[in-house]
Order: sequence, then structure tokens, then C-alpha cells
Amino acid sequence: MSNPDFPTPTNLAAFCWSIADLLRGDFKQSQYGRIILPFTLLRRLEGVLEESKDAVLAKYDEIQALNLPEEAQEKFLLRATQTPDNPSGLSFFNTSKMDLSKLGATGIKDNLESYIQGFSKDAREIFEHFKFAEFIAQLNDVDLLYKVVQKVKSTDLSPQSPSNPNGISNHDMGLVFEELIRRFAEGSNETAGEHFTPRDIVRLTTALVFMEDDDALTKPGIIRTIYDPTAGTGGFLSSGMEYLHELNPQGIMKAFGQELNPESYAICKADMLIKGQEVDNIKLGNTLSNDQLYTKKFDYMLSNPPFGVDWKKIESSIKDEHTLKGFDGRFGAGLPRVSDGSLLFLLHLISKLRDSKDGGGRIGIILNGSPLFTGGAGSGESEIRRYILEADLLETIVALPTDMFYNTGIATYVWILSNNKQAERRGKVQLINGVNLSRKMRKSLGSKRNEMTADDIALITRTFGAFEVIDATALDQLGVDKPAEQKSNRGRQSANPKVEAPKTFAAKIFDTHEFGYRRITIERPLRESFQFSDERLEALRFANKPLEAPMKWIYETYGSSSQQPWSDDENCENYGLLSENEVEIRVHLKANFSDVKGAKVKELLDSKVWLAQKAILLKAKKLQAHIGTQQHNDMNQFDAIVKAAAKAQGIKLDTKELKAITAAVSWKNPDAEKVIKKVHRRSSTSMSPRHTGHPDHKTGEANSFYGLFEVELEGKSQVVEYKPDGDLRDNENVALDPTKTVNELNEAYFTKEVQPHVPDAWIDASKRDAIDGEIGIVGYEIPFNRHFYQYQPPRDLVEIDADLDKVSTEIMALLQEVHS
Repeated sequence: MSNPDFPTPTNLAAFCWSIADLLRGDFKQSQYGRIILPFTLLRRLEGVLEESKDAVLAKYDEIQALNLPEEAQEKFLLRATQTPDNPSGLSFFNTSKMDLSKLGATGIKDNLESYIQGFSKDAREIFEHFKFAEFIAQLNDVDLLYKVVQKVKSTDLSPQSPSNPNGISNHDMGLVFEELIRRFAEGSNETAGEHFTPRDIVRLTTALVFMEDDDALTKPGIIRTIYDPTAGTGGFLSSGMEYLHELNPQGIMKAFGQELNPESYAICKADMLIKGQEVDNIKLGNTLSNDQLYTKKFDYMLSNPPFGVDWKKIESSIKDEHTLKGFDGRFGAGLPRVSDGSLLFLLHLISKLRDSKDGGGRIGIILNGSPLFTGGAGSGESEIRRYILEADLLETIVALPTDMFYNTGIATYVWILSNNKQAERRGKVQLINGVNLSRKMRKSLGSKRNEMTADDIALITRTFGAFEVIDATALDQLGVDKPAEQKSNRGRQSANPKVEAPKTFAAKIFDTHEFGYRRITIERPLRESFQFSDERLEALRFANKPLEAPMKWIYETYGSSSQQPWSDDENCENYGLLSENEVEIRVHLKANFSDVKGAKVKELLDSKVWLAQKAILLKAKKLQAHIGTQQHNDMNQFDAIVKAAAKAQGIKLDTKELKAITAAVSWKNPDAEKVIKKVHRRSSTSMSPRHTGHPDHKTGEANSFYGLFEVELEGKSQVVEYKPDGDLRDNENVALDPTKTVNELNEAYFTKEVQPHVPDAWIDASKRDAIDGEIGIVGYEIPFNRHFYQYQPPRDLVEIDADLDKVSTEIMALLQEVHS
């Protein structure tokens, strides 16, 4: 049987896929590709090797006597693949005397396995990762192996050459294999997203990455490199090669990639082998923890990393690289949270950009919404965004429609980056809102329900290429016609349905600093009262959490309610003794206080702990006898009052005891006086309390912006610093503006937005950015949706009331029918 009458790549792929007719019933649909792909590869390799097969076998027989290692043998045998039609030779060979036409009907399984083992290492590895031997055995068990082999060998996949002008070129064979991969992915909906990026998304991303280099791509003899660190089945690599081929058939695109999944790796490597690529450039392994192309830099990079992937398994190696290498490694800018490694892939790609002096490189990466805004100022995510924007690497972000991928329906975005921006793009970022540019698919594929048309892709690429601002414009005005979505007619229909807003398209351009802000910490003074009341002093009988609650229970159960209650008398001999009740106490603690374990249980049962708390309580009561039980609303007097009382009562308080007593008798009170932390000595040249600029605590100059207030104390002017109240602490984000100093921006914002509402607040000058040292922590986020939000007014109340009246009337009519 020969090829179809019209051997276009699509028809030829359909013919290859017809093997599925034999497999139906004995294999699942999701398994078809695992059989068809390696058999198609085998048939193509056999056709490519046919011209040099005799020379390779002769050379193999010749070098067998030399007993050379495999690597040395390969060098001799690869030279033997050189032919008049292919003087540069091939990158693989086969030393078996078998081929698909010589396998026979009996012993076909062993013969085919022996034939596969005759391939050179790289080619043989592909079949191993396909687990081809397992499927050969399964086919043999159901008596299908011979039939499949007969079907495959009848397919002519011989290569095009001067002696065979009607053969299939590497480019067309690549298209055939891509179509087979697509069919395989669509037949495996449950795992398609792990292997395959939808073709429409691949095409859009490729066009955005390549379009800035169209002039260079049309020059004769051009050579470019393309890289995908999450290569999957090689869709992005193939798309890049196809894009170059369309613009410049004489151009050369060298593909590089790395893939974690062995099956996807096998498919990708097979695809690259079919297209004449150096398959050694495709690596197997985890790109983040084991970059096997670490010395390489590339012209173009395309990637669709897994969304929200956890990187805990490789956390130690990533953190080591970040800590030890810094910016000499890949992750110097920062590390995102362990639950989402998307930005690690982006940093990896940035490290692979060809130097701008050599023309630079370009990146297209697909990410979910999280990398746009997750993480506040100072977080790993924010620092990564900061690095990207301050280094002026980001060109554009395109918002895609939802339901575009096989395994998720969430919002996704295409980021385009370059380290060699055109002059008009420098310091700028273009955001393109393409969420409405899709059409419903006739049949969903997993979670993929929408697809982008050629017109959709063209509109986005034109907008990007023109670097223009487009206000929200209805799609029909832009020449993109989208049919109205079909609304369900089930249930009660509203008499005045809400009018759907027209679908629009928009693009905006921002300065890079517009995504940045400086987070300043706003403090307010602590206000406290104190009172030596019996109720407050009683808390000193028990230690702090987590012992406080169990100690209360023990005291109530065994201390105050026993036949010999514990006494606060200093001579009480049984205070804190719990040995007789230890078993019951442990059982109760285990059942009711699960957070109290081990050493904490020992503390609870130790009489020394109880006696120490009692000693503090007794000292506090002696202080109470001198101080009284009245409430004081000025905590600044506390130390002097306690000191005087301790002296009068002959009490010595260590630091721990004073801290415990203070905590027990004081509380926050918004009506109390501000608590002074420190009084600063004034300098000889006092400055105005409204002085702007960095605060200088050493000189004692008043600066109310930063918590140095001028007040009257003891009849003279003093500069004081108040204790901050952590519960009242707040953060404010101040927009970046490179035309003004940091302090000018902070203070202007504080004066306008903070001081009118809380006049006693100040900016915490100790919270400074780790990079620029200025007050406030710099953060970056890209609030994409906020920039494109369009307000939709609610329905008129009259319409809503009319609908409610209609429903009420219908309900009453139904009720009347029931009661009649």
C-alpha cells in the first residue's frame, strides 16, 4: 500500500494515524499515540538510513575486531553515513541487518526488539523512553504486532533528496509528526496539559517573540537558536522553526530544550530527530535543579511552565544557588514562595538571554495571574518583578481568554521580555487586554473550550508591533466579528434582562516605575493605664501562655478546692505540691490541653514554678499596699511610682519580676497619655519640628514626620520619641516617582493621606529598603485587571421591582391553585 493520493502533511498524518483502526478494542484511545508515534519514527528513520545502510553495516563488521568502546564506534559509523546526497552525514545509524520488511511473521517480537537495539545511543534512547518494548509485547500478546508492522512498512516516509525529489522533506515530516502529536494530545485529555501547549497559544507567543526580528530573519544564511526549558513534546521549538521557515526557508534554527517527563522528552527528541536537529541538544531532567545547558545563551526562548508548581522537592538546591551565587547564578533577584515556582522559570530564562552586545535575546513565557501581584513589598515575588522592571526587560503582557488550556480554565498571560528593546519601548511596558479574543470550540478538549483565531492573533500582534494605545473598543469596530454567546433559555426569564456589555479590546502603555511603590510603616503612640487591683494581681499567680490556662485549672481543682487549700502565707508548706495527683493531671492535660507537652508538663508539676509565681504575687501585693488600687492614666509615671513603693516596702525586683508585674497591671487605653520611649537631648541649633529630610536621632532635632516630637516636659521644651502601639501599626503604599526624592514623596503622601486622620502618627524611619537604603520598602506589582476594569452600572431599581412583582404575582397564582 502506498501513500495517500495527496500526500500533504495533514493527509499523511491521517494515514499514519489510521493504524488506530487496528488498535481499537484492544487498546485505550489514550494509548494510540504511544504506539503510532514510535512506529512512525521508526519508519522515517529507516527511510533516512536506507541510502547509507550498506556502508554502515560494512564499517560495523570492519570495526568489530577492534573491540572499541561504544563512543569510539559511533564516530566511525557516523562517518559511514556520509553519502553523495548527504555529504555531511547523519546524527544516527543502525547496525542491524533487519528492517521492517525482514522481520517475518514468526519471532517478530524478538526480531523487532533486536532491530531497535541496533540504533545508535540517542535514537535508541528515544524508543526506551517511549517504553516501546512494553507496547511491542502487548501488541504481540493480542496478535496485532505483525499487522501493525505490515501497515507501517507500507507507508513511504523516505526523505527528499536529489535522487528522490518526490520524498518528504524534514520540514514536511516535522509537520506530519506534529499533527500526530496533536492527535495524541487530544485523545489524552486527562494528561494533555502536561505534554502539549495548544497550537493557537503557541502561534501567538511565537509571533510576539519573533516579530521584532523579522528583518534579521529574512537575511540569507541567518542562524538563530531557540530554547524551551519546559520543552514538553517540542511544540514551541517546532513553532519557532516553522516561523523561520516561512520567512526564510534558507535560515537555520538550532533547537535546544530540557524536559522532566520521560515520555514528553521522547516525543520531543523524536520530533527534533525527524527535523534534522542535533538531538543531543534536547535534555532530560529538572531544569531548575539540574540545568544541563548551563553554559548556553540563546536568541529566542519560549516556555509554558506548569502553573503553580510546588518546588519543595528541590528547595535546598535552589536556595543554595540563591545564597551562594547571588546574581552570578540564576536566582539572585529573589525566590518566590515554595508553593509556586513559575517565577523561577522566568529567572532561569532571563539568565539565558544572549548578551545585548551580541544582539540580545527575547523571551515569551505563559504564566497564570499569580506572578503579576502575589507577594507584598520585600517578598521574593515582588523583588523578582522589581528586578525585571528596573532592568527594563519587560516589553509586554497579553491577557488571554479563559478556558484556553487542556488542564485548566484559569486566567493566563503571555509575558514578552527582551534585553535589547527598541528605543521607543525603553522604560515602557505595554499591557494588552485580549480576554475577549476567542471563539467557542465545537468540541471541548479537557478544560479547553475556547480557541483564538488567526484574526485574533493578528490583532494582538499588530497592536504589539505598532506599540500603540487602544482605548476599550468594541471588537466589531476593529474588524473582529464574534458571534453572541448563546444564553440558556431554561428557567424563568427576566422581563427586563440585563444588557450585556459589548466585548472590547484595549491596550495601554506605562512607564516601568508606575508599577512600583514604596511601603512605609505608619506608627501611632502607645497609650496605657495601670492599676494595682486585686483582680489584675491575681493573674501573677500563673505563668504566661501556654501554661496560664492549665495552671488556672490545676489551682481551682487541687489548690483552692482541696481539703488542705494552698495558702498565700509565706510559710505554706503544701503550695504547689502535686505528686499525689500527677496521674489525673496528666490525663486531663492530654485530653484538654494538647499544646502542653513534654517539658511544659514537667513545669506544671514542679512546685518551684508555682512558688516562683507566688513570690511575684506577694511582692506585687506589698507594692499595692503602698500604691493603692486607683487607676493611673499616665504610664510614664509607672517606673517612679513602683520604685518609690519598692523602696518603702523594702522590696527588690529583678527584671523578670518587674516585667511580669507591669504586664499584669497595665493595659492599652486610648484615653490615656502617650507612653514616652525616650527623651532626646537637644542640639545647640534646634530645628523646626516640621523639618523635612532624614531624621537624626543623635542630634535630637524635632521631626514629627519620623516620630521626634517637641513637647513641654518639666517646664521646658524637649524632643521625645513615643513607644509605638503594634495593634495600631499600619502600612501605606506611596507611588514611585523618579522626579522627586524619596522623602519628598513620603512626606507629601503622609501630609495628605495620613495626618488629617491620625495627627499623632509618624513614619517609622527604621524600615528601610535593603537595596537603596531609603525609608520604606520598595515593592512592584502589575494589577492588570485594575487597569482595564470597566464599570458596569447595575440594573435600574424600577426594572428589578418589576421583575419581583411579576414573580410575586406568579407565586400567588400558584398558591391559589393549590388552595382552590
